[in-house]
Amino acid sequence: MRPSSFASGFIAVLAIASPARAADPPTGPPAPIASADTKENSLLKIVKLSGYVQADWVLMRQSSQDEVNNANGDPLNENRFVLRRGHLRAEVDQGYVLGSLEIDANTVRGPTLRPIDAEVSFRYPAKPVEGEPYIMATLGLFKTPFGFEVLEADNRRPFLERSTVIRAFFPGEYDLGARIKGGWRFVDYALGLMNGNPIGERSFPARDPNKSKDLVVRVGSHADVAKGVHVLGGFSGVTGSGFHRGTPSTKDVLVWRDTNEDGIVQPDEVTVIPGTAASASETFHRFALGADLRVVADIPVLGELVLRGEIVRGSNIDRGVMPADPVSTGRNLREFGWYAGFTQEITRYGMIGVRYDRYDPDSDAQNQLGVKVVPATSAFSTWAFMGALRYGGGRFIAEYDRNTNALGRDTNGAPVNLKDDAFTLRAEMSF
Repeated sequence: MRPSSFASGFIAVLAIASPARAADPPTGPPAPIASADTKENSLLKIVKLSGYVQADWVLMRQSSQDEVNNANGDPLNENRFVLRRGHLRAEVDQGYVLGSLEIDANTVRGPTLRPIDAEVSFRYPAKPVEGEPYIMATLGLFKTPFGFEVLEADNRRPFLERSTVIRAFFPGEYDLGARIKGGWRFVDYALGLMNGNPIGERSFPARDPNKSKDLVVRVGSHADVAKGVHVLGGFSGVTGSGFHRGTPSTKDVLVWRDTNEDGIVQPDEVTVIPGTAASASETFHRFALGADLRVVADIPVLGELVLRGEIVRGSNIDRGVMPADPVSTGRNLREFGWYAGFTQEITRYGMIGVRYDRYDPDSDAQNQLGVKVVPATSAFSTWAFMGALRYGGGRFIAEYDRNTNALGRDTNGAPVNLKDDAFTLRAEMSF
């Protein structure tokens, strides 16, 4: 064997017999280990938190009584402190995909904690330069896309509550469904398919007792009509099916009325109330059409002057004030409501405003007057006078509501105005 071959074989044997050597350690600094604080900071960059608190002090409400409602046991006293709204909102924006979850805490009908907004959306373009995206599809719990006041944020609305017609047609504002909305230049649109039972509805809040869905449409526009004057408006419509709850069957009932109070059953004191057959649940058609308009003008020194108004005509769609049930009444209920008002900024620290709203839940209402049937009014109307102080994210609002309605009765049983004026102070903080 040649010396070169022997050397090569010896080196190969040593390489096989020698243990493997670990790789050289990296020369740079060690890689950082993700800590809990790092993960938390990353999460905070993705999730945006916001919210507000509205606490009310109702100093005076004329209809308030130190009594309870015998039907449900609720107190009738309204002169109290109340947490009207406490909202905490989390939002995630990932470009094409975004979502939100908002929780509401209040004491309006006792301590309540509930989801009030929960939606997942897909939009295009991913990052709109200004205004609405061209198209955004949403599924979840969100505000019904109808008119202006329904969609107005509670912590931006100058008046304490929405007008009567809006609270009647869309109690609670939020409903479950699917929505497509967007905008292009001066036009915006929204199309929704909703359960039709908002979270403030009395019978089936946030649930749907029938398979039919409500179709909601809104088309709006905005434009600068002069220097410092901006006009916004739109048209809305909703159509769908309401639900009349059926009744179970009842048995015959034997009733004894001791008319002479002698404690002895007499034949003429016994009567029979016959039983009734069960009735099936039914659906009925309902709809509403509305138009809204706002004019925003910059007033030198003072600030923004905003004129606002909305008008809505509906049929069988009241779900909050006097819920409509044409199956029970035997006829369709025609409903009509509107509001008009203004607000004026007093520099950035103050604001004053006045709003008048009127709502008639039954335009065909009638009363029996002797042997005659005469037209009657069941309308509600309110003059709202407000003043606000503002600083940063806080507001302090005082509002007097002059309420008129036909819920009262005189000694003869005829409808009269039920005194229901109210004066309320509100402290609000947004963050």
